[in-house]
Amino acid sequence: MLLSSTSLPLPATVAGVFWQACLTGQLPYHLGITLLRLIASFAIAMPLGCAIGILLGRNKKLDAFFDNWLILFLNVPALVTIILCYVWFGLIEAAAIFAVVANKLPNVIITIREGSRALDQDLLDMARSYHFSKRKTLVHVIWPQLYPFVMAATRSGLALIWKIILVVELLGRSNGMGYQLHLFFQLFDVASILAYTIAFVAIIQLLEMALLKPLDIQARRWRR
Repeated sequence: MLLSSTSLPLPATVAGVFWQACLTGQLPYHLGITLLRLIASFAIAMPLGCAIGILLGRNKKLDAFFDNWLILFLNVPALVTIILCYVWFGLIEAAAIFAVVANKLPNVIITIREGSRALDQDLLDMARSYHFSKRKTLVHVIWPQLYPFVMAATRSGLALIWKIILVVELLGRSNGMGYQLHLFFQLFDVASILAYTIAFVAIIQLLEMALLKPLDIQARRWRR
């Protein structure tokens, strides 16, 4: 209030911009587009990363072969991956989704791989002695032990994916939150930047409280 600067707008100003953007439909539209990209990327990266992570965690030869490749892809900057995807595949939606998945996948694989390495061998031996099928072993022995690692990958994944999506939209999309934030940056419209950011963060927090935390609590009930 003392500064009275457009670079640091009042909460009331941000709230007014937020409300006006909702009334015009601009914020819901661009927020919805970004959320659709987030869901699509997450739905591809998580199952694929979990499957590869379990495979590497249980197979020492494959793990030894792919370990250096994982570290390599883990350290490639997200910006480089995004630019290469747009150069190779063009400024299309599939390239945007692939860029996000490519940046998220190594993190999921490494997290789940560490969980697979930490599996209780005694429980696996018991399942084998009782002639559990592979599916039954996965559902009743492996999955409950891997669940904390999956939740860790899920929570970190949501935070990482939406940040990458914003860069993807900024560089090569004509809609979405990243595209809008880029426009606001060019106009030095800090109030709109904060309003759009708060809206997206609120959605992620709502998802965390309404879905992820209840799932986490329910899945841990078997633990003593």
